[in-house]
Amino acid sequence: MFDLERWQEIFDTIRKNKLRTFLTGLSVASGIFILVILLGFGQGMQNGIALEFEEDAATSVWVWPGVTSKGYKGLNPGRRIQLRNENYDFAANLLDDKIENKSPRLFVRDAFVNYGKESLAYGIQGISHQFQFIENEFISNGRFLNYTDEATKAKVAVIGNKIKREVFKDTLNPIGEYLDISGIPFKIIGVYGDVGGEREEERIFIPISTAQQVFNGADHINNMAYTLPPAENFEAAVQQSIKFKNELQTYLQQAHTVAPDDTSAIHVWNPMEEAKRFYSLMGGIKFFFWFVGVCTIIAGVVGVSNIMLIVVKERTREIGIRKALGAKPWSIVGMILHESIFVTAIAGFTGLIVSMGLLEIVGPHVEVDYVVNPSVNFNVALTTVFVLIFAGAIAGFFPAWRAAKVHVIEALRDE
Repeated sequence: MFDLERWQEIFDTIRKNKLRTFLTGLSVASGIFILVILLGFGQGMQNGIALEFEEDAATSVWVWPGVTSKGYKGLNPGRRIQLRNENYDFAANLLDDKIENKSPRLFVRDAFVNYGKESLAYGIQGISHQFQFIENEFISNGRFLNYTDEATKAKVAVIGNKIKREVFKDTLNPIGEYLDISGIPFKIIGVYGDVGGEREEERIFIPISTAQQVFNGADHINNMAYTLPPAENFEAAVQQSIKFKNELQTYLQQAHTVAPDDTSAIHVWNPMEEAKRFYSLMGGIKFFFWFVGVCTIIAGVVGVSNIMLIVVKERTREIGIRKALGAKPWSIVGMILHESIFVTAIAGFTGLIVSMGLLEIVGPHVEVDYVVNPSVNFNVALTTVFVLIFAGAIAGFFPAWRAAKVHVIEALRDE
């Protein structure tokens, strides 16, 4: 039931102690503000990390050769490992039931690219048709390479959106045009985009078989890439990728006579494994943010409790008169609790609104390393405020209960 007189008393008390009430509310509001901002920053870090791993397929595994650092079976250290077609074919067949997409890659070195009289400085890579799905690339015009292009060693090329903009501008459709690569014409059959951004769109893709034959690549390849089928959950996907990585690395070490503990000879990178480390780190960071935010809120609640103790002390004589006139103990408790809950609620919602508004305005424009669009779930933030209000009620209860237990005679004697 709405008690107008009680609310008038609360507002009168606040007006008489404006500075004290303001500072108490400020400590509570700052606690909620700091907690929400920290949670938003933690979500921004998680968004940034997720974005880093979205550039390539989530379940991809990448292999590239290095140099041996240890002697093994009579072979000296310092050998440079060269991956070949047979390694790619054997690994693909050996682990075929665990692979969704696969592609070798050959970097074409010292090739000159021209379009008409214009000389172009873009990288050329020989790949298979499944490379599109490993790199998370999408087609803007035409088509991507296909199996027939590889089988027939076709002289066709796919260019990135950035190359299209810089070379062909917006007025000319590049499909059907020819690029001169070291004196050999390659027909452009498609334009691709990459979720990784413009830096990934500066490449010209041609069939791996064509690259090896035309540019003296023999049977050499520079690296191999695979994607694995989707798993039931993140943990299952991590375990699947780690097992695949270990089996693939073991085969390649045996094929190239590399010591099992030589980590510099053959590199196998597993993004899922790296993602698990980052997300584990994020769990620790989020826990730290919660700890700091909750400690700040507790400090604010303690401040509310102290202020209520002061209020009870100041109103001891008034409380005694109320009890002498027949006021029940729970009526006294309710009077103190109302003021405590009111101050806590107003301060808590103020901190929530200001912090959420700041994240809403500034968050979408924040794009620094590993921090993208910091935000926080509104339901989580709102729940935190209600928990804070409950804590404020508890903080006000003990001073209120103390006031209710004051004897009438002692209260009336208080000066």
